[in-house]
Amino acid sequence: MESLFDFLWGPYLEASGLQIGIEGAAFIFGILSVWYAKKEHVLVYPTGLLGTALTVYLLYQAQYLGDMMMNVYYSLMSLYGWYQWSRMDQGKPRLPISRTRVSERWIGMGFFVLTTVVTYGVYQAFDYDMQWYSYVDMMTSGLFFTAMWYMANKKIEHWILWIVADVITVPLYAYRGLGMLSLQYLIFTVLAIQGLTAWRKAITKSDELKS
Repeated sequence: MESLFDFLWGPYLEASGLQIGIEGAAFIFGILSVWYAKKEHVLVYPTGLLGTALTVYLLYQAQYLGDMMMNVYYSLMSLYGWYQWSRMDQGKPRLPISRTRVSERWIGMGFFVLTTVVTYGVYQAFDYDMQWYSYVDMMTSGLFFTAMWYMANKKIEHWILWIVADVITVPLYAYRGLGMLSLQYLIFTVLAIQGLTAWRKAITKSDELKS
């Protein structure tokens, strides 16, 4: 147990109070964002924007460029998602929870491939020393990129992509010495499973009302 504690939290012994404070704030806003997503509440986006902006700074400091780039994208996509989720029609959200169509799945696959290629290009542009986790980073970037687009359009499949990417990210961030972010993604995984369950119930209820 002590060795696990040292592995997760040891790097913070030499971290500045500012860094710990920023990572703690990113942790809180990130959890709030996923919680609001589960509830299908538009506050998912302002809380997410705050969390990703702080995370961009942390990842830039650590030189994890792929993850940093994805969090810049999250910030931009959050603005689009905020607009989409805020649109109302007679007091009800204009954008309902739905499943992806075949064409949207192909678009998602395109986003995944494009993101992995772009992430690799970023690493090469900065002359980054590629390690095994850099390639894992490229894959999770593709998953998160696609999940964020699906979420902005309220596609239930975004939860599945979040779960897969979160499960990969938990040990990856722990290995990198970002214990607080690793714990955050573990909580993300639990909330994403709950969110998938809640959205499935919402879709089932909607289908029953239509029939």
